[in-house]
Amino acid sequence: MGPEMSAQKGPGLDPGLDPGLDQGPEEILRRIFGYPSFRGAQREVVERVLQGGDALVLMPTGGGKSLCYQIPALLRPGTGIVISPLIALMQDQVDALRQLGVRAAFLNSSLSPADQWHVEQALLAGDLDLLYVAPERLLTERFLDLLDRVPIALFAIDEAHCVSQWGHDFRPEYTQLDRLHARWPAVPRIALTATADAPTRREILERLELAAAAQFVGSFDRPNIRYRVVEKDQPRRQLLAFLRDEHAGDCGIVYCLSRRKVEETAELLRGQGLNALAYHAGMTAEQRRANQAEFLRGDGVIVVATIAFGMGIDKPDVRFVAHLDLPKSLEAYYQETGRAGRDGLPADAWMTYGLGDLVLLRRLIEDSPSEERFKRVELHKLNALLGYCESTQCRRQVLLGYFGESLEEPCGNCDTCLTPVERWDGTLAAQKALSCIYRTEQRFGVNYLIEVLRGAQSERIRRFGHDRVSTFGIGQELSADQWKSVYRQLVAAGLASVDVEGHGALRLTEQSRPVLRGESRVWLRRDPERRRQGGGPRAGSAEAPLDPESALLWERLRAYRRELAQQQGVPPYVIFSDATLREMRIYRPRDGGELGRISGVGVVKLERYGEGFLRVLADHAAEHGRPADCPPLPDAPTRATPAREGRTWDLGLSATVRETLALCRAGVDVASIAERRGIKVTTVYSHLARCIEEGALGLREAVPLGEDEIGAIRYAFEQLAPDSPFTLKPVYEAFQGQYDYGVLRCVRAAMTAD
Repeated sequence: MGPEMSAQKGPGLDPGLDPGLDQGPEEILRRIFGYPSFRGAQREVVERVLQGGDALVLMPTGGGKSLCYQIPALLRPGTGIVISPLIALMQDQVDALRQLGVRAAFLNSSLSPADQWHVEQALLAGDLDLLYVAPERLLTERFLDLLDRVPIALFAIDEAHCVSQWGHDFRPEYTQLDRLHARWPAVPRIALTATADAPTRREILERLELAAAAQFVGSFDRPNIRYRVVEKDQPRRQLLAFLRDEHAGDCGIVYCLSRRKVEETAELLRGQGLNALAYHAGMTAEQRRANQAEFLRGDGVIVVATIAFGMGIDKPDVRFVAHLDLPKSLEAYYQETGRAGRDGLPADAWMTYGLGDLVLLRRLIEDSPSEERFKRVELHKLNALLGYCESTQCRRQVLLGYFGESLEEPCGNCDTCLTPVERWDGTLAAQKALSCIYRTEQRFGVNYLIEVLRGAQSERIRRFGHDRVSTFGIGQELSADQWKSVYRQLVAAGLASVDVEGHGALRLTEQSRPVLRGESRVWLRRDPERRRQGGGPRAGSAEAPLDPESALLWERLRAYRRELAQQQGVPPYVIFSDATLREMRIYRPRDGGELGRISGVGVVKLERYGEGFLRVLADHAAEHGRPADCPPLPDAPTRATPAREGRTWDLGLSATVRETLALCRAGVDVASIAERRGIKVTTVYSHLARCIEEGALGLREAVPLGEDEIGAIRYAFEQLAPDSPFTLKPVYEAFQGQYDYGVLRCVRAAMTAD
């Protein structure tokens, strides 16, 4: 726990919290995760769980929910148990934690019986900080009995909205998770979700018995995402133009409503040279796993999917989410679009929308076997989504307003802000359109009605005698596309309905009467010209630099990251996110001290990857020089207090570091360790420095230096500028190369451990 909590325990503080640990949440955040500070309510959530309290956390996708349980799990005694609904994603989540030096594992059916046994033994031995399990396994008596035998730091219930029977991701097993509180009343529980309106939050609290939980509701706003809705007109052609013009080479997700459309769209994109994969429930489990793995671990992969794909996806560099069909609700839309831009860099949420979507979704609701109460809820949600699509307001204001959050000013990063949409008095047009429905006996669809309004001389119209009705030819002032827009908005507003049984015929509703009588006015949005559907300047791929020199470095950094990821069999973003590489490109760190000040570079990753990335940066600088306008690095965070005896994390003391430590303690010198293990001398010194920093090795055991020499090196470090107090190069040069960098690193480690 943090020093601010170690002096005394306040009222209600969990007595199981070890006051001897002097690593606080901020130190863990910086030291392990590489972030300079908490965001939003993260610090308050961590503090709440550290003190043994329950919490309900609602934060947007990419808002840092996982840190809210990962940091308390590292600080509290015992193992944090994370309940996650998707076993296919657990491995990547665990891989990412292991890259940080955290002792994490998952337990699910993808493991062999032998591997499952090893994970269980590690749990029983106290060798795990975090264990990920699916609710189905958690609720078995065998697993519950297993948990009775170990100290539990906390229960984290991820994707907690799955408990809601009204939600689109309902999982029956989640309704049984109230058993955790009954069996372990003293263990704090933290329920987390990115998608929950007020009724869903109440249902989570009730079903999980979290009545006493503190609620932390963060902003739903994702300012880096540009929201855009375009009128549907040959949607696959529109999608291709969107991808070619704005997201060439980018990773993204395309959502379709049906499996057939998923397959056809993926095939179309592949035929255009794009790396597109299909994903839907009709595929075999092995096919889905393979395509998901390629998406997570590849660059520039596009997944075309039904809603079966995406929950829990932790890929930060998704640059766009496109919808070729309407989702079922604003909750679903928010969650699906939230999979874009998790790294905070610009991303697009792009959707096509037409009358056919509205007809299909209403039919699905009306034809479902659900009870009427459920159908009313679903229709209400669909109407809210239609209101979003048809709005002339800032899209972000409408979206946030649905979730009970207000945005004072228009966002400036949606299509209606970038290309404002006009409203026009459509009362007369509405009267003509509705009257035409009536005059043609409410038996025909939109295209036929438009032909009548525009006075088309067709044999069909003459056969039905509709060339003689009063509405024939009275609508020539509007184009066919404009009339389609009018009818779409009338249906969305409930002034007309679609008779699904009548092959899509439009019918009048009771709400249309005041309009036809002239008692009510109708305001419509004027859809932008199709040439302007792009919605303004491109949003995605903004992290890719425009100048050739910077672009070349960007690609070199990505290529090196890809090489490391392939060697380790992990997704590239697990090594470093695009946001971290972007900071490397901008700030051009020259040594470990500077690289350690880049967001996302913790001590373990600095040790594992720092030398290689610094080499890429140095090689590039040798060829192209260092930009004159390179900005100064962010302020260096306060250095972390090293771990003491007691609870330790795998911070560098991995199997390979422990092997080096054992040889050193056996009296083997550095050069011989390097030769025996087939590694570089600098790597051996890095291992020894980590051991010194963690208190596992004394400085005199690691380096053959006398007290005078150690004192001189310490003095040299102390003379460095305050903004770079532990930089190696100036000290190396001060002694004219007399001491190896590795030796200096060990002395520095001893100084930080003092």
